[in-house]
Amino acid sequence: MSTEENKASPHFFEIDRLKTWYPIRRGILSKTVGYIKAVNDVSFTIKRGETVGLVGESGCGKTSLGRTIMLLETPYDGDVRFYGNSIFSMSKKEKKQLRRKMQMIFQDPQASLNPRMNVLDIITEGLKYHQLLKSRPKTTAISLLNEVGMDKQSIFRYPHEFSGGQRQRISIARAISMHPELVICDEAVSALDVSIQAQIINLLMELQEKHDFSYIFISHDLSVVNHISDRVAVMYLGKIVELGPTQNVLKTPRHPYTQSLISAIPVPGKARRPSIMIQGAPPSPMNPPSGCHFQNRCQHKMEICQIHDPILTDHSDGQMVACHLNDSKKEKE
Repeated sequence: MSTEENKASPHFFEIDRLKTWYPIRRGILSKTVGYIKAVNDVSFTIKRGETVGLVGESGCGKTSLGRTIMLLETPYDGDVRFYGNSIFSMSKKEKKQLRRKMQMIFQDPQASLNPRMNVLDIITEGLKYHQLLKSRPKTTAISLLNEVGMDKQSIFRYPHEFSGGQRQRISIARAISMHPELVICDEAVSALDVSIQAQIINLLMELQEKHDFSYIFISHDLSVVNHISDRVAVMYLGKIVELGPTQNVLKTPRHPYTQSLISAIPVPGKARRPSIMIQGAPPSPMNPPSGCHFQNRCQHKMEICQIHDPILTDHSDGQMVACHLNDSKKEKE
């Protein structure tokens, strides 16, 4: 497929049956005795200019998925395609070019910003490495800072001199400096105060409208995902259990796990709705249960759930669910 044909495709980014398994090694010879299945058979696509929210409880594999897409982790199996080309089979030179098109905003800007570098060097480091500077570094840095709502007086200061929200703005400026097509936001606002969260979310949306890049927005906060995402994918124990347009998933959740997550969201000005409690603790990703991975915590468990792992299937309006309960309802309809 030619580059022109690739760019005409609505799904410029495809994740296909991706698995990220971390080996468990023991003994003097470090023999592999098992795997932690952080990401286990995940597939979905992303359109240009689209935001896909990725939600789930801690340990479900959200960050591992983002890091694998960014080539920071080695996949066990599966593929990720950028305009139809596998990113894992690219040459070193091609991967270097790819990194210009994919950027990541990390959860903790204090840890992701080099404390020995001032803002000028932080923002222009990638541009220098890829030889993309078209004007003086200072002029470019000031322009990028203006885009994220910071003044030019900041360029010679160091990360420790800023607040958490300001540091995250610097991280965003560094990410957009490369003119990316995909930006992965890994819990980008979870460490910030609520008022600052709203400012950063609005900034991300404004930049997306201006530059037309896509987001994978990783978060455990469904209210934030509701505000920024076009579609939402719900992860549980390394798998996607529900995927669809954000409003459909949040208003009419089909998977019991999604229903439980949504029931826990407080609604301002309304009486607290009854929460759907999930029994027990999540199973170990090293030894997930047979059949449906959620079956040992699900109040709707059926016999088939213990035997067969449900497949993510389309039910209505692009809403996809991996649940035998929904499959049986669909058959009755």
